[in-house]
Amino acid sequence: MSTRKWYLTLVLALALIVSACGPAQTPAPTQPPAPQATQPPPRTEPPPATPEPAILRIGWSGAPDSLNPAAGLLSEAYTIYELTYDTLIGLDLSGKYYPELAESWEVSDDGTVWTFHLREGVKFHDGTDFTAEDMAFTIQFYKDHEEFPYLNTYTLNFEKVEATDDSTLVITLGAPIGNMESQVLFLYALPKHVWEGIAFDEAIKFENLEMIGTGPFKVVNYVRDQSIELAANTDHYLNPPKIDRVIFQTYESSDALVQALREGQADLITDVPQTTIASLKQEANITVQVGGSRSLRDIIFNVVPDDKCPAEGGVCSGHPAIKDKVVRQALAHATDKQQIIDVALLGLGTPGLSLVPRSLGDWFNSELEDYAYDVDLANKMLDDAGYKDTDGDGVREMPDGSQPLQFRFLIPSDIVTGAREGDLLKAMWAEVGVAIDVQVLEPDTVTAACCPAFDYDVLLWGWGADPDPAWLLDVLRTDNIDNGFSETGYSNPVYDQLFVDQSTAVDHEARKAIIWEMQKIALEDVPYIIPYYQNNVMAYRSDKFTGYVYVEGGLLSLDDPLSLSNVEPVR
Repeated sequence: MSTRKWYLTLVLALALIVSACGPAQTPAPTQPPAPQATQPPPRTEPPPATPEPAILRIGWSGAPDSLNPAAGLLSEAYTIYELTYDTLIGLDLSGKYYPELAESWEVSDDGTVWTFHLREGVKFHDGTDFTAEDMAFTIQFYKDHEEFPYLNTYTLNFEKVEATDDSTLVITLGAPIGNMESQVLFLYALPKHVWEGIAFDEAIKFENLEMIGTGPFKVVNYVRDQSIELAANTDHYLNPPKIDRVIFQTYESSDALVQALREGQADLITDVPQTTIASLKQEANITVQVGGSRSLRDIIFNVVPDDKCPAEGGVCSGHPAIKDKVVRQALAHATDKQQIIDVALLGLGTPGLSLVPRSLGDWFNSELEDYAYDVDLANKMLDDAGYKDTDGDGVREMPDGSQPLQFRFLIPSDIVTGAREGDLLKAMWAEVGVAIDVQVLEPDTVTAACCPAFDYDVLLWGWGADPDPAWLLDVLRTDNIDNGFSETGYSNPVYDQLFVDQSTAVDHEARKAIIWEMQKIALEDVPYIIPYYQNNVMAYRSDKFTGYVYVEGGLLSLDDPLSLSNVEPVR
């Protein structure tokens, strides 16, 4: 933070010397006149210096795809939601739930009625009082809109939601569930007086540029795909920020991102290229943090069945070979996960296996056996299935000879290591006669091609998991093909029923057994290849701001509300 300099004006008093003269013929010694009494100028103090606003500048390679929590798909959007909205319950970086809008809660003996006692005196950013009626409206709003890709999912077991008074919310379930806290964790509280006027079929299209919430920050300026500026909500009931503003700035390349940090144009960057970590650690005023995450990379196959192509917006142009499980299993054998980790991540990751990352503890099925990297086996599988290279060009054809196994492979440009990973996979899969056309595109373009259009063959993308496994496992349910939550179009009635079963299993061990079985089915059917679970790497200017929160052995997320409410300028 720069300091102001004040300049004082010095006033010089000049003494006037007046000479007195006697008669000319009798000179007399002159005497200096008696000093005249003068009043010094009134002493003035400079006005107190007004401190410059503390503005934290965060650089990242992506941008929110929507400011509407009902429509957002990208992780950058959820970073902004977390800062501007609150939920009933929060989650700290050690994985523990804590009271947020709800001061306390209890559940009935039969496990079906949850009563939340809300804080009093909470206000929305526009000064309106927040009450239980707003929360009841919010949850019902998410529940009524099945087209919402993410948030509707959390309400599937909610039978009734009501505000019994201004500070009491009651949620009645159709049956007891074992993960209620995680189901309300991301149900962002909306102001009823804003959202109730939106037509039902327009809700997902609402731009929500003002983003009126109750969170520790509020939106003051937004330029799509460029920047978003948030001001501190100094009256926040729980975490009033110590800084005045935070600006998220999108940079076009990872080189520009790192350069901005080095030159002080960015105070924190969230997408640190692995190749720069060593040199950044040598910078005197830069701190690099590497920590845990619930994030994973996924290679996504377009496996939507012909009879499940969405009626609205569905293109379903996937290569027919991708729908053959043998092809997908062969490609899994042809994927050297450790090489991707070593080359693209410089070792900062662990081999992936399931949509449920290892960081979720015993929800991860530790008994799963991965597809061994075995090029010979992959070639044999494709040979036996009738995929031959009949013209000798190095690329196999369909068994009927109709088209070569050449796949469109889309990668969003905000994956820092995406292009490198695409090149590695291109070389690996070429060894088994499969060609890929790697295209690095804007994230919005990839989203539009993905879901529910299914206008692609293979995608490289990633997920950040909830603390509970149900949300990510839900992405493979048939019911989510139409609403855009499903990226793969995977449909399996056995898997669908297991998802229903786990959602009402209260006993931990019983629920875990179901979730383990779901992971086993998904691994065998290969709608995804999970090459790795990734570490989070962030870097910040330690000479500019301090107070970032990170937990040893926990998650690393320096841009979350707990950190950004605690960070303050270096004095």
